[in-house]
Amino acid sequence: MRRLTALALLLGPLLLGLGACSTTLPSGSDAGTGRGYVVFFDEWSAGLDRAANNVIAAAARAAAAAPDAPVHVVGAADTLGSPQANIYLSQTRAQVVADALVTDGVAASRIVQLARGSLQPVGGLVESRRVTITIGG
Repeated sequence: MRRLTALALLLGPLLLGLGACSTTLPSGSDAGTGRGYVVFFDEWSAGLDRAANNVIAAAARAAAAAPDAPVHVVGAADTLGSPQANIYLSQTRAQVVADALVTDGVAASRIVQLARGSLQPVGGLVESRRVTITIGG
C-alpha cells in the first residue's frame, strides 16, 4: 500500500480534476466546487485500509464543517472485467465509503451515491480504482 500512496502522490497533477491527489491528503482546491477526496482500492477489492479510513475521516470532518452541503460519493473501476462487473464493483466501493462516512457522523440523507464503472478511467488502472468524495458542488 505504501507504493500505491507514493504513486498517488506522484500522479497528483493528473488527478486535479478529481479534486484530490492522494489517498492520505485532500487537495487544497476549494474554489466553489467543494472539497474533493479520493480513496483508492486494490484490484477487484472494495476493502478499506488505514489510508482509506484516514481520507474518509478527513472528508467526514469537512462535511461536518459544511452541514448543508451534499456529500457526493462516486465509485469507479478500472477497465479490466466486464462492464457489468465494473458497475457492480464501483457500486460496492461507493457503498462501503458511504457507510464509513455515516459511521464517522455524516447523515445518510446528505450522501448522494453514483457508480460509474469503468466509464471514466483516469490515468492507468490503479488510478481508476477509486471512490471520489466531494463536499458541496
